[in-house]
Amino acid sequence: MSVDGILNVFKPVGPSSFQVVAAIRRWSGEEKVGHAGTLDPQASGTLPVFLGQATKLMPYILETSKSYRAVIELGITTDTYDGEGKVTRRGDASAVTLKQVGAALRAFKGSVWQKPPPFSAIKKNGQRMYKLARAGVFVELAPRQVEVMALEITQWQPPLVTIELECGRGFYLRSVAHDLGEALGCGGYLKELVRIKYGIFTTETVVALSRLEEAFTERELPSFLLPLDSVLLGLRPLELDEVETRIVRNGCPLQLRVRGPVGERARAYTPEGRFLGILRFEGRFWHPERLFLPRT
Repeated sequence: MSVDGILNVFKPVGPSSFQVVAAIRRWSGEEKVGHAGTLDPQASGTLPVFLGQATKLMPYILETSKSYRAVIELGITTDTYDGEGKVTRRGDASAVTLKQVGAALRAFKGSVWQKPPPFSAIKKNGQRMYKLARAGVFVELAPRQVEVMALEITQWQPPLVTIELECGRGFYLRSVAHDLGEALGCGGYLKELVRIKYGIFTTETVVALSRLEEAFTERELPSFLLPLDSVLLGLRPLELDEVETRIVRNGCPLQLRVRGPVGERARAYTPEGRFLGILRFEGRFWHPERLFLPRT
């Protein structure tokens, strides 16, 4: 059985993103299954899962922003920067005020340099940082430039501060919690994390894992599957005729009356309205970048 489409899955606290994908692969029988944007086991929220040909679209959602709700506890520092790690220091957060927290958080907004946490999936000399850290080897990672488009405090119940944040690729909320605690002089760690939005995917439209398992068993999956082009609605649509469709299906560049700036991407559709793939404009031609042909 082949399945092509995207699921907006709610990942609960506990299982890893890989375990969620493994379960869906087992239920669906589809070999090609992947997710976009790893969530730590302690985190929950929207986890887009791509099946079949939809896995070709995973690089495109990585370019979109993500929004989180995070609860940071001040006064405690851990080696993983979250609740799964060992407590390395306890500080006094009793004198910290909301005004001080707000002032410290302003430094995290915009285009900023962030040092990734020691327990991360980043590779150094071919090895994942979290594997080295678990073995007691801590490697200093260079700061990386990341983007924070929005950040606000939504709740203040000392020593807990809840924030909502919109960020770009490669951003670590655990580092925010740790760095905020260091800036305030009392320490801090990430107590809770929920991803509430990732591109078009939000927690308002997620489906629980238990409901998905029922859907696979009762053959109700199509009602939860999003079409392939749903993550590309920001691209301009191009309706091709039969000859143009045949040219693109053969992987050849296409010259159209419609032109665009160099590098522009567009969604291509057959005369019947079927999504054909992604075209990229280079020179005078639209070149096939990703094609989605019928599977046998």
